[in-house]
This record gives sequence, C-alpha cells and structure tokens, in this order.
Amino acid sequence: MAFTIQLFITCLVDTLYPQVGEAVVRVFQRLGGQVIFPKNQTCCGQPAFNAGERKPARDMAAHMIRCFEAQPHPVVTPSGSCAAMLRHSYLELFAGEPEWLERARALAQRTYEFSEYLVDVLGVSDVGAQFAGPVAYHASCHLLRSLGVDRQPRWLLEHVWDGRSAAPLEVRSLPGGPECCGFGGVFSVEHARVSGSMLERKLAALQASQAPTLVACDAGCITHISGGLQRRRQPQRVLHLAQVLNSRQEE
Repeated sequence: MAFTIQLFITCLVDTLYPQVGEAVVRVFQRLGGQVIFPKNQTCCGQPAFNAGERKPARDMAAHMIRCFEAQPHPVVTPSGSCAAMLRHSYLELFAGEPEWLERARALAQRTYEFSEYLVDVLGVSDVGAQFAGPVAYHASCHLLRSLGVDRQPRWLLEHVWDGRSAAPLEVRSLPGGPECCGFGGVFSVEHARVSGSMLERKLAALQASQAPTLVACDAGCITHISGGLQRRRQPQRVLHLAQVLNSRQEE
C-alpha cells in the first residue's frame, strides 16, 4: 500500500530511544509507506502544560502546529501521551483564540498514535513480525484513558509469530491490568513516594506474569519500569511495541 505520514518522534524517543524511532520508520516502510520527518519539530509542550506553565506550553504548541501544518499528511507518533497532548490539550490551550483553535483542531483531527494508525487507518493486523515470546502488555494511561486505544496494540501483538515455535506470540495477562505504572511525568518527581509505590505494584505484576518481556507504547512508562527492574536486578526487559513489530528473528 502507498501512503505518507509525518513522524512526530517525541522528546524521550529522540533522546533516549532512537531505536524505537528507527523501528517505527522500518515498519511503515515495509508496508509501503513514506515517512516524512519535519526537522524543526520540538517538544509538544506537555511537561510545561502538566506543570501549569501555560505560556511556555502555548508557545511550544504554536510552534508544533506551524511545523506539522506545512504538510497535509497525517501525523503519527509512538506515544499515547504526546498524541493526547496534540489531540486534546492543544484545544484547551487555544480555547480563547479562535484562529489558533481552528488550526489546533485541524492538527488534532489528523494526529494518531502508532498502533492506532496501523490498525484503524491502514487496516493492518499482521506486519510479518517474529519475536521470541512470551510477552506481557502494559496499557499506558494516556493511551488507554485519553485516546481509548487498547484493542489496537493487543491486536497487533496477537498477529506476531513466535520465532522459536512458529506459533502465534503468547501475550500474557498482567495482574492489575490497566493500573498506572506511577510515572506520569512531573507526577513521578513531585510525588516520588506515591510513584515508587505504584511502580512496585507494576513490577510485582510483571514478576507474577513470568513474561520475560513487557511491551508498552510510551517511552515514559518504558523508562520508569526499566529503571525499577534494574534497581531490583530483575532480568525482564521493557520494549516499545514498534520494536516488537520490527523484529524479524529471535531476540
């Protein structure tokens, strides 16, 4: 299939997980897509927005609107929280500015999270991935609650093949299901003890699942949970969904 998307890479992927961005590009290219990367993109403004700093958040949002409205193609990001910022919070930021609100709404209407675009727009289920399982799936808060995206990443994982057994990848249930991992951006700094307690519950759930790999769709969750695993010296790893979908051999 032929299609073109604009990739919004996000701060954490750009800084900490470039391999996730590369995996996103490769998945789209294997499906016949063209990926445009606007080089002047910056932070979407979510940290400032969540901290109540509306003026800098508004300035960053205006820059991002200018950046992505230069091309007519859909904007796709490997982050539920950043997608939610563009889709929902920009409308709140520009609520009192009719011209900018219309521009924000136009961007919101063509902004998608990675798995959402694959399943709901492209109609994709099987991308030809092979991965050595089993895995557990963590539903990040913004992806699940702000965007209502839950079926899509699970659907994609269910159509990955286990490279060792030539059978569908086993996706195990995570005890506690959609509970927050405790990251929440600024929340994990301002409420460190509560955040740490929530993380302990998530780590215990992963341990109980006995899955060697946890799959998530947000770099914030990946960073928070991975840090906890390292401090505990637990052997499990956390990967972004795009990395699993890009896999073509045993990991």
